[in-house]
Amino acid sequence: DKYKQLPEKMPEKYIWVNIPGYYLWLIDSDTLVFESKIIAGKPETRTPLLTAEISDMITYPTWTVPNSIIVKQYLPRLKNNPNYISKIGLKLINSKGEVVDPNTVTWSKYSRGIPYKVMQGSGDNNSLGVIKFNFDNPYFVYLHDTNQRYLFKNESRALSHGCVRVQEWEKLAYYIADNDSILSTNKATLKYTSDSIRNWLAAKENHRINVKNHIPLYIRYFTCEGKDGKLKFYDDIYGDDRLLIEKYLAKK
Repeated sequence: DKYKQLPEKMPEKYIWVNIPGYYLWLIDSDTLVFESKIIAGKPETRTPLLTAEISDMITYPTWTVPNSIIVKQYLPRLKNNPNYISKIGLKLINSKGEVVDPNTVTWSKYSRGIPYKVMQGSGDNNSLGVIKFNFDNPYFVYLHDTNQRYLFKNESRALSHGCVRVQEWEKLAYYIADNDSILSTNKATLKYTSDSIRNWLAAKENHRINVKNHIPLYIRYFTCEGKDGKLKFYDDIYGDDRLLIEKYLAKK
């Protein structure tokens, strides 16, 4: 049933993420260009299933903390210690873009959210790592590098707040750049190349890169697949298959 929900014919080029398998594939003309380990969302902060297209990339991105994290993790600690976010390297920003001293805020009056942004500046210690891949979606998730690359050694990698962390982010970025270069009819108008990205990363510069030829992205949940001539099973980390079994097979 899950395979039936895919397009009858997949695009020539696309990115495939299988959450329970903890991997990302880059497919080009039915050929696996490369495979990467990923880190997916925790069961309580799941990575959503979606179909989208990579629209832009950001080198050395900043990170705006989602409201869900602020409410669940930060607010209880800020009520006891207003310096908490400063201690973990974050800044409080008001609607005018000004930095606010957290000691001047009455944290006790907030419970469902705050009228400020909590942001982390760009750098090697940023939670998003050194590059971020954006795609239009209603869940505010994206693909990105990470400052916790040691976690890719774990066999079970449901560890994020919903975004997908990509181990082979360099291969993905350079493939997208090379694809734009190959398909560009006017090289003079192309505002970036693989070398541009390498130079910006080396200089630790923040740049938004608009992708001219969007790459389709499929994030799916398959706990079973044919791989290397064998049937391979993955843990049902979100319990989705268990619910389907209960729904369809309970009376049989």
